[in-house]
Amino acid sequence: MTDGSYPDYVLVKQEVSLRIDHIIYAAPDLDAAVDALEERFGVRAAGGGQHTGQGTHNRLLALGPHTYLEIVAPDPGQPEPPAPRPYGVDGVTEAGLVGWALATDDIERARSVAKANGFAPGDVIEGHRLTAQGDVLRWRLTGNALTAGVVPFLISWGDTPLPAASAPRGLTLDALHVEHPDPGIEKSLRALGADVPVRRAPKPALVARITGPNGSDVLR
Repeated sequence: MTDGSYPDYVLVKQEVSLRIDHIIYAAPDLDAAVDALEERFGVRAAGGGQHTGQGTHNRLLALGPHTYLEIVAPDPGQPEPPAPRPYGVDGVTEAGLVGWALATDDIERARSVAKANGFAPGDVIEGHRLTAQGDVLRWRLTGNALTAGVVPFLISWGDTPLPAASAPRGLTLDALHVEHPDPGIEKSLRALGADVPVRRAPKPALVARITGPNGSDVLR
């Protein structure tokens, strides 16, 4: 453990070091979601910015020194994007966890390992976000991030400072598991390096237990 957070590295045996980078909480309205999570856990999300051209904006909460919660929603300050909004944000009517990311320093190798083990996470694409200060942050990620879901995508920050380092602190990620009706989903998770528990359930879900100043609660 690190500062009470979820373990930094979830898999090393494939010779590619991975850690939980962030989990994604999508909502119809960003400000309303920030308010609700502050009331629930006791820390107010801040930072983030606009995903220009994608029609979304976000705020962040640190869950440890390297891990964070991203709250993302459609951005009314941007025109309707030409392609569907990423992370399953389009059409979202109820706030909830929609995806998660594993960070790696070698995204091409991690992608190749996943493909060799039976799961293709998509091409490596470029991501960017405009901060409130006008700075552009850039990263690389695998294409399955566009649809998100219980199987994580890969992300590499390169020289960009880790978002968790500047996000508001006070929360910890105590546990994370996947629920799914198909036991075969475990094969995809393991191929990618997502060594988390899988439980049978009627509907797919990503479930996190988070602790903050207001106590511990489950977010799903």
